[in-house]
Amino acid sequence: MAVDDAATPPGTEKAVRSRRRVFTEIAIAYGLILLVIWAPRPVQRWLWWVAAASVVILTIVSWDGLEAMGLRRKNFFRSLWITGVALVVALIAALIAAHFHTLRLRGGLAWVIENFWLYAVWSGVQQFLLQCFFLLRILRLIPDKRLAAFTAAGLFALAHLPNPILVSATIVWGMVACLVFLRYRNLYPLALAHAVLGIMIAVTIPGTVDHNMRVGRGYLMYNPHRVYEHSHWRHGER
Repeated sequence: MAVDDAATPPGTEKAVRSRRRVFTEIAIAYGLILLVIWAPRPVQRWLWWVAAASVVILTIVSWDGLEAMGLRRKNFFRSLWITGVALVVALIAALIAAHFHTLRLRGGLAWVIENFWLYAVWSGVQQFLLQCFFLLRILRLIPDKRLAAFTAAGLFALAHLPNPILVSATIVWGMVACLVFLRYRNLYPLALAHAVLGIMIAVTIPGTVDHNMRVGRGYLMYNPHRVYEHSHWRHGER
């Protein structure tokens, strides 16, 4: 029996195509990220550039605008409290680590900047991927903001497998960051908070415990006898 075209709501087919496109964009970007995480060298370095180029192209093709992506001045100071909370958590963690003699702060703030400035930049990139790329697209598939935030946080955490410390930290931070972003729509305080929390983990948890914050194949291949402490950050390694 033929289906009457009039029974199909206007715009339904277009909406389905749009959802398929969004899902495809998410699958391509996330699939390439996982390939980068799990690929051996030197293939990993080539895949990194492919993944980066793909994200840039997909972002431009499906441009959401600077306002939607939180790349703006509005609400910066109103949402800066999240960075303050991160600083307090980092201070508490540092005091606890100092008590247990696991704190690695050899030269104070200057040493932290010298060894972790590249990670601070990478923190901003990660927040861009989480909020500006994945969360905004997931919201087109899942209108419920809390569920969309949880889904984005779940993808973020899965990308940190098999590191149990980072998976636990990123599922919590990912959820909080997504909800804060949806309320204030400003990415910059979240990037700063991410940098603070990431550096906190790096200087308070021994490398033998979290494998120097490596993920994927790097976590499994970690050898403490071959790792120069913190030197991998200077080359952008995880």
